[in-house]
Formats: sequence, structure tokens, C-alpha cells
Amino acid sequence: METQYVMDVNSERILPHVDAAAVKSNDSDFILQTYGRLPVTFVKGSGMTLWDTEGNEYLDFLGGIAVNGVGHCHPTVVRAIQEQASTLIHTSNLYYTEPGATLAKKLVSVSDADRVFFCNSGAEANEAAIKIARKYGKSNGRADKFNIVTAVRSFHGRTMATVTATGQPKYREPFEPMIPGFHYVPFNDLDALSQAVNDETCAVLLEPIQGEGGVYPADQEFLDLASSLCKQHDALLIFDEIQTGMGRTGKWWAYQHYGVIPDIMTVAKALGGGVPIGALLARGAAATTLVPGDHGTTFGGNPLATRTALAVIEAMENEHLIENAHAMGAYFTERLRSLGDKLSDIRALGLMVGVDLTEPDAKRVQSEALRRGLIVNAIGDHTLRFLPPLIVKQPDIDRAISILASVV
Repeated sequence: METQYVMDVNSERILPHVDAAAVKSNDSDFILQTYGRLPVTFVKGSGMTLWDTEGNEYLDFLGGIAVNGVGHCHPTVVRAIQEQASTLIHTSNLYYTEPGATLAKKLVSVSDADRVFFCNSGAEANEAAIKIARKYGKSNGRADKFNIVTAVRSFHGRTMATVTATGQPKYREPFEPMIPGFHYVPFNDLDALSQAVNDETCAVLLEPIQGEGGVYPADQEFLDLASSLCKQHDALLIFDEIQTGMGRTGKWWAYQHYGVIPDIMTVAKALGGGVPIGALLARGAAATTLVPGDHGTTFGGNPLATRTALAVIEAMENEHLIENAHAMGAYFTERLRSLGDKLSDIRALGLMVGVDLTEPDAKRVQSEALRRGLIVNAIGDHTLRFLPPLIVKQPDIDRAISILASVV
């Protein structure tokens, strides 16, 4: 079917003509209802802005849940996708291709890793990390060394292993029994972590900042202890940087704020700018634990996804977006304080920001902000999460604050 386009007089941009009612009907009738969708159908994006079927304009302060780090349809990324799609999209991992090898070299150069494994999502990256940890634990003949310690309120994915690793019962209970060998400790609880890690532990898996849990940064002492315990008990330290990585916090990776280097780091979301890709970055023994035949993925590291990720990194570096995330994160945090006693807490590192409302109005604020042209994310009843593209500027923040002030 040929797509029709209409001119939106407000945005002066050509928008695809889409029947929103038909979209909603087809979604309702033919898609598994696993999402509670908000009442808007987006048809176009550019930079910080999205447009719906009616031509309404929205300022995006969620960024596809930390995916659109360089904004929507960045010209460098679009051009890379077009060029690669016309050249080579997929062969298989039985052969060499240039974009994947180049991307791996680049990721190693901006991290402390030695090697990279490519997959298609954050959950797959965490699955690979879990498999490495379990094989590593058993490598010295210790059949009982397979336990993995994670944190309460964490989120690591939706596959069976990663949902088991997730420290939120609401995600696990519908699918029990879970995979054995996972243990949960309260985030930032030093005593609980010390008691949980022992010689039967093969890994400690943590988010440096808990994103889905409400944007809670780890304490320095907590990550220091995790690193020390892993060394003491010959376990791997794994950092889930799926949401915190790729410049989100004002550095390439959140672990760089703490000076605690993981054995394995998992990455996804912003890496592909919207094209599905995940990666596991490993160093030392963790980088050589898997051998041919141990693990794989059909689409992981394909030329289209890896060339896109290279374009994302190119845009980040050319436009100094990591530095911008640091500066704009500080500005946004300061402007949020102008909301005064409507907020009970602000937690932020770079452009990863969570705020707690004094009243249980987060979902109402999310809906009303959307109606007024601002995209934010409600986590539970009290918490709002903000993950704007790293291209955000002061006028965007001022506009977002103005809308939030009118709502709360």
C-alpha cells in the first residue's frame, strides 16, 4: 500500500497520513496485549520532537526509554542505515563483516573491556553474561559454584533467566518456578551483600543506577564492596549498563563515575539509536570463557545494526553529546527544584533523572503532560523518570519545566 502524506501547518513538516483508529483496532485485534498503551499514535520524529496522526507536537523527555540518545532520525544515523541497507544487511556469523569488527574495536577503545559479543537486546546481553558467569564458576571443577547475587528493585530483562535475576516479584511471580541459583539483596545494603556472596557465588550482577526501579544510584561503598567480594570469592562482577551506558550519565559508562571496573558490562538501548542491538563487553578471563559453539545468535552483530551503532557513536563524538549530558543534567536538576514542595526527592546523574512527587499522582501527571505535549514516564504512583535524548538544550528543558509546573 502506498503511503500518503499530509502537510502539518503547525510543524511545517510532511507527516505520513495514518488512520489512528485503524491502528488502534488492528493493535487490539491482532497484537498480544502485553502493553498498556497511552492514547497517541506517533508517525514521525525529528530531534527532540515527535508528531502524532493529528499533527500534534510532543517534546520527548523519555527518548524511547533511553534508546534515542542522539534524538529521533538523526541525519548521520539515517544516512548510515540507508547506505548499509543498500549494500549488505545480513549474511550470518559464519563469515566476517566489516561493521561489526569495527564497532567492537571502538567499544573496547572507550571502555576497559577486551572483547565484545553482539546480540539484539539488553535481555540477550544479560543472558550471555549469566551464561559466562555460570561456565566461569564451574571452570575449576566446582559444580556448586553457580549462584548469582542481584539487587532488590533491579530490572535485567524479560527472558526466563533475566526475569529471574530481576529483583521485583511482580515480574517473576506469573512465570514461577524461576531458575534456581539467584539471590537478592537490598540495594546499597553492605551487610546483606557481605552475607550473600560466598564461595558458591559465580557472579554479582548490578545496575550502577537502578533505572526501572526508580533511578536509584549505587553508593560508592556498595560497588567497592561488590568488587572486593568478587575478587575474594573468585566471582565475576557484572554491571548492567543497558540504560546507564552510552553517555547517559555524563560519561561513556556509569561505572566510570565510581572507578569500579566490572568483569562484564552489558549494553543496549542507545547503542543502536532505535535499531535493535545489544552488546556484552568483557575483560580478562570473562572475555575468554566462551568458545565456539557455547553461545550464538542469528542476527547479532549484523552489518545493518553495527553500522548504525557506529553512526550513533560518530554523532555522539562529533556533537560532544556526553559533555552535553553532563551540563544539561545539572541544568535540568536545578530547574526541577523550582517545582518546590511538589517534589519530595530528586535523584540524578547526567540525563538520568528520577523525581518523587509528594502526592501519588505520577500516572496522572504522565497522562496530563502527554496531553499538553510532553512525554515523561511514571514509575508507580509517586515517581517520574526522565531520559531525554542527549541532544537536549536549555530551551527544551525550560519548556518541559513549564509544562510540568502547569500539571503538578
